[in-house]
Amino acid sequence: MISVEEATRLVLGTVRPVPTETIALTAATGRVVQAPLYADRDFPPFDRVAMDGIALAYGAVVAGQTDFPIEATQLAGAPPQPLHNPRAAVEIMTGAMLPPGADTVVRYEDIIFHEEAGQRIARVQVPPPAAGHNVHRQAADRQQGDLLLPIGTRLGPAEIAVAATVGAAVVVVARALRVAVVSTGDELVELDQAPLPYQIRRSNAYMVQAALQETGAVGEIFHFNDDQDALRQGLPPLLADFDALVLSGGVSKGQADFLPGVLRELGVEQLFHEVQQRPGKPFWFGQQAGGAVVFALPGNPVSTFVNFYQYVRPWLRQCQQPQATPPQPMALLAATFTFKPRMTHFLPVRLEASPYGHLLAHPQPAGGSGDLASLLQCDGFLRLPAQQEYFPAGDAFPLVRFRDGH
Repeated sequence: MISVEEATRLVLGTVRPVPTETIALTAATGRVVQAPLYADRDFPPFDRVAMDGIALAYGAVVAGQTDFPIEATQLAGAPPQPLHNPRAAVEIMTGAMLPPGADTVVRYEDIIFHEEAGQRIARVQVPPPAAGHNVHRQAADRQQGDLLLPIGTRLGPAEIAVAATVGAAVVVVARALRVAVVSTGDELVELDQAPLPYQIRRSNAYMVQAALQETGAVGEIFHFNDDQDALRQGLPPLLADFDALVLSGGVSKGQADFLPGVLRELGVEQLFHEVQQRPGKPFWFGQQAGGAVVFALPGNPVSTFVNFYQYVRPWLRQCQQPQATPPQPMALLAATFTFKPRMTHFLPVRLEASPYGHLLAHPQPAGGSGDLASLLQCDGFLRLPAQQEYFPAGDAFPLVRFRDGH
């Protein structure tokens, strides 16, 4: 039996970059950039008006002028209307190009309008403090040619917006990993079936498939009964066609736990079996030479859940972003906790932000690794080290988070 740290090292040691593909930007959310994107023009590409109001020459304000006849009106998206008379103004809208001859914008809130002999006049009530006021200067944010999205960037809403503004209708990204999600067990029935008293519906496979989708991978669900011949026949096509297999059940020491032996028969090298942790100790991990990586997780749902987020998700993310080494998040234990077995304990917790900005982890009651419903009140697991038994409130521990917040 190995430590959680050694198991994590062995899992991440099998990380390999995935091939690239070119896809539409509209389908790229969550994917990882594999070809850099650069600014195709300055950001902003012109002196941009930052407020609705009037554009004028600041020298007239310095000279003491307060009334400015409106010479023209300019909307965003329209060609600029030059300011011909330096003692006049152009009524202008946010996002418009600053008119030639003007260098400052006074917002509507700081002016009042009146008419004199049919001429619309803007009277400045609050003079601008300096030339360039309320003007977003050309290239103030980025210059043409600047690197915006380097290789390894995960595309979220902000990154999608930046890619769109440089005209990237398609992007080169890491191919989505294809994962076979395999449940095992004679006691499992489909979702639309009424289970007999000694049966349960399949849930782990759908849980893992949903978690894969959140990570940007594609999961396809399969099921095998506890039958060695069925496993021998059904697993080879999955090993050949998928980047990874995530199996649930059949890896402990029961009489029907055939997976470790069958996987070895099929040429999957066992890298470890059993980890010094609770829950999820029977975890089996291996790799086929030049082929798929196999995560064989214990079948109790909380054990499956813990092992997915501790091992499978980091492996998936590093395959897509091998350069990324995100810092380990930490949280403060909100209540003293005791755990005597000398193994790493993944404590289910509910998270709360303290008034001082710390993340507090409140231990949550659970009925063991089979208590699937207990996850509904949890945001993650606090990883308590195997070297101690007493964990005082206020101490910080690594956090394995599966819920981003509410």
